[in-house]
Amino acid sequence: MRIAIGSDHAGFGYKEDLARLMREEGHEVTDVGTYDTESADYPDYAELVALAIRNGEADRGVLICGSAVGVCVAANKVPGVRAGVSHDTYSAQPATKRRNGSSAGWTRCWPSRRTG
Repeated sequence: MRIAIGSDHAGFGYKEDLARLMREEGHEVTDVGTYDTESADYPDYAELVALAIRNGEADRGVLICGSAVGVCVAANKVPGVRAGVSHDTYSAQPATKRRNGSSAGWTRCWPSRRTG
């Protein structure tokens, strides 16, 4: 599967680990940034991932920021793309399966910080 992945500075380390794991599992991963821990604006990377899906360059997207809410809202502003916050595979799977039959691309938004 072709997967576009992006994050802000808060999610950089998690993004790097997740991209490596997805590549090891045989997925084609396109990393749209950020590429370090310097302060970065999450909407920029959310738009890049969403556009990769809408333009047919990726089948799915993964976005990571501190809470996952900001990147999710930003990605949903791109027509033809639907994004939802996922904290685990249980919450990610049903939404992805429901989207498979439509033309809309699907992006999962993951928080880089865990609480509770």
